[in-house]
Amino acid sequence: MSQTASKALNAPSEPDPGRWKALVFIALAQLMVVLDATIVNIALPSAQQDLGISDGNRQWVVTAYALAFGGLLLFGGRIADLWGRKRAFVLGLGGFAAASALGGAATNEAMMFGARALQGAFGALLAPAALSLLAVMFTDAKERAKAFGIYGAIAGGGGAVGLILGGFLTEYLDWRWTFFVNIPFAIVAAAGAYFVIREPEGGRNRSPLDIPGVILSTLGLVALVYGFTRAESDGWSDAVTVGMFVASAVLLLAFVVVESKVKAPLLPLRVITERNRGGIYLSLGLAIIAMFGLFLFLTYYLQIVKGYSPVKTGFAFLPMIAGMITGSTQIGTRLMTRVAPRLLMGPGFLVAALGMLLLTQLEIGSSYAALLLPAMLLLGLGMGTAFMPAMSMATQGVEPRDAGVASAMVNTSQQVGGAIGTALLNTIAASATTSYIADHIVGATSRSQQQLVQLEGMVEGYTSAIWFAVGILVVAAGIALTFVNAGRPGSATVTGSGSDTDVADEVQVPVVAH
Repeated sequence: MSQTASKALNAPSEPDPGRWKALVFIALAQLMVVLDATIVNIALPSAQQDLGISDGNRQWVVTAYALAFGGLLLFGGRIADLWGRKRAFVLGLGGFAAASALGGAATNEAMMFGARALQGAFGALLAPAALSLLAVMFTDAKERAKAFGIYGAIAGGGGAVGLILGGFLTEYLDWRWTFFVNIPFAIVAAAGAYFVIREPEGGRNRSPLDIPGVILSTLGLVALVYGFTRAESDGWSDAVTVGMFVASAVLLLAFVVVESKVKAPLLPLRVITERNRGGIYLSLGLAIIAMFGLFLFLTYYLQIVKGYSPVKTGFAFLPMIAGMITGSTQIGTRLMTRVAPRLLMGPGFLVAALGMLLLTQLEIGSSYAALLLPAMLLLGLGMGTAFMPAMSMATQGVEPRDAGVASAMVNTSQQVGGAIGTALLNTIAASATTSYIADHIVGATSRSQQQLVQLEGMVEGYTSAIWFAVGILVVAAGIALTFVNAGRPGSATVTGSGSDTDVADEVQVPVVAH
C-alpha cells in the first residue's frame, strides 16, 4: 500500500478529541453491568419474600441473567460490529434501563425472571460494544494504558461496589431500588455517549450475519452455563446436568466446525487461535472462576458467621476495591508500556493467589484486621494489576471489523467463568461442610454446641473451596506466563479504523513479538 494511501487511511484515527469524555460514559455503563451481577444477590432474600418465589425457583433470579448474558455475548459482539458500536452501545443502555424498570416493578416471579433475562440480553449487546469502543478510540499506547487501567479497575471492582450499594439500598430503601438504580446510570451514559462518542469510520463489518453460528454458539453457551447452575443445585451426576454438559460439548464443537467453513463467521477463529488472545481468554476465565466463588463465600462468612449487616458486609469489601483500583490505575498503567503484559498478568495472579492463601486460614473467630484485610488488599492489588493488561491485550492488534466479537470473548470468558466458579466452588464447599458436620455432630449434645459445629462446618467448607481457588489462580498465572508472549504494548500503535482489509496488515504485524 502506498504511503499516501496509508496516510489517507489513518486520517480518521487521529486521536478523537472527545475520547476522555467518552471514557467516562463507557466506564459508567460498564460499572452498571458489572455491579448488576452482585447487587441483586444481596436483595434476593427480600425480593423472594415479597414476590413469593419458592426456594427451588429463587436461583432463576440469578440464572436468567447469567444465561441470557453468557449465551448472547458473541451475538451481541457481532451485532456491534455490524450496526456500529455506538448504536449498539446506546441501544443496549436503553434496553437495560427498560428491563431494570420492569424488574423493579415486578409483581410476581414470572415478571422478575423475564426482567432479569432481558437485562442479560441487553447487557450482552452493551458490554462488548463498550470494550470495543475503547479499543478503537484509544490508539496511542500510553493513553490506551490509562484508559484500560480505569476500565480494568471498574471491571474488577464493580462486583464489590454492587455488594456495598446492594446492602445500602436493601437496608435503607427497598430491594426494588437495586433495579431502579440502573435507570439514571443508563440515561446519563446513553445521553453522554450519543453526543460525545465519534466512532472511527470504516471499522464496521459489512459481511452477512452467520445465523448457524449464532444459533449454535447461543445454545452451546446456554447449555454450558445452565449445566453448571444445575450442578450446584441438583448435583454433578443428575441426568439433566450431564445431558446439558454433553449437549454443550456437541453444540460448541459443531460451532467450531461451522466457523472454520463459513465465509463470514460469527467468531472468526483467527480471533481465538492467536496465541496471546487465546492465553488471555483462558487465564482471565480461570481467574474469574476463583474470584466469583470467593465473593459468595466471604459474603456468607461475614453475614452468617460474623453477623455483619448487609451494609457492613459491603464496606468490608472496600479494601479489595481499593487494591483493584491501585493495581489497575497505578501499577498496571505505569508499567504497561514498559514491560511485557505477561510480566504483569503472571505476577498479578500470583499475588492474588497469595491473598487467597491467607483466606484458607479462616476460622470462626478470625480477626478482620489481622486476616481478612491483608488478604483482600493482596487479592485486589493482584487482580487489578493482571486485569488491566489482559483487557487491553485482548483487543489489541485485532482487525477493526472483529473488535466487537473480540471484546465479546473477554466478556464471555468472564460470564462463563463466573457461572463455573459459583457452581464448582459451591459444590466443593457444600461437600466439605456436610462431611465435617457428619463427623463432629455426634459429640455435640447441647443446642449451642450443635450450632457451633454447623458454623465450623460452614467455615471448613469455605476454606476447602478456597484451596481450590488458590490452585486455579496459580494455573491462571502459569497460562499467562507461558502463552502470552507479546512484547511491550509501547512497541506498537494500534490502528482503530480503516478499511476491512488494509488495516489488518498494518495492525497485526507489529503487535506480537515472537
